[in-house]
Amino acid sequence: MFTLAHLSDPHLPMPPARAVELLGKRATGYFNWWRNRVQLHRPEALAGIVADIKAQRPDHIALTGDLVNISLPDEFARASRWLADLGTPDQVTVIPGNHDVYVATLWREGLGLWGAYMAGDGQPPATDFAVFPTLRRRGPVALVGLNSGVPKPPFFATGTLGEAQIAAAGKLLAELGREGLCRVVMIHHPPLTTETHFKRLTDAAAFQAMIRRVGCEIVLHGHNHRSEVARIAGPQGAIPVVGVTSASAAPGSKYGRARYHLIGIERGTAGWRIAVDIRALRADGTGCEPDGRIVFTSGAPAALAA
Repeated sequence: MFTLAHLSDPHLPMPPARAVELLGKRATGYFNWWRNRVQLHRPEALAGIVADIKAQRPDHIALTGDLVNISLPDEFARASRWLADLGTPDQVTVIPGNHDVYVATLWREGLGLWGAYMAGDGQPPATDFAVFPTLRRRGPVALVGLNSGVPKPPFFATGTLGEAQIAAAGKLLAELGREGLCRVVMIHHPPLTTETHFKRLTDAAAFQAMIRRVGCEIVLHGHNHRSEVARIAGPQGAIPVVGVTSASAAPGSKYGRARYHLIGIERGTAGWRIAVDIRALRADGTGCEPDGRIVFTSGAPAALAA
């Protein structure tokens, strides 16, 4: 069995910022962090999640974005050091979230510091957004990374994939399907048309149309800071869309306990069997404990989400 740990939205602690760095949208985000979000995302909770992931020794780690908060250069540098502790670029796959592209930032000062974690197999560290969709093959699994992060106006947390990325992803997923691999799509924003206007994926309908045509086995996302499951239509049945709680959610916060998902993937007699074990930080912060299990079988009938 192949095991994949999925975590998202760690929102690492905000470093001090200079006044010149807080022009425009960053100013509202910086104020909101120190007024509110600093109590919702705690480094000690994240440390507990990471310690449990390491103890479980998964075959690979998938991180679906929002490592930082307002895209300060120092945030990216600190996140780069945190990633190095989490694992090597070969062990960890990263895609950006909306907070990682909170404002337009020079690639070399921002996402470029994580370029090796976003690169596809056999590719040099990513140098711009054109790298997406990315592909990493790990055992029987094909990890397809998408970028939905695009700088947006203040008070908007929407995401967009764009026609070119959706078309390229469709071609890639079709090829991987013919190879018989378990296709795991990583995206930050939930690709559902029912999300709130200010936080939605603007081209979710186009993404769903592509998946309905070419298929995949599971979609992993973050953004909402909740462990949640939906299903969208695929060519041979419903496809699970699984979101995970913020990995740094403070105990007692509105997000509930910090969580990550430990996903077991194996080939069954009728397709892929994917077991999602939810692991949550204990109330006293001393490690993680089981918090439920959901099992999917590719092609199994299920209700669909919009």
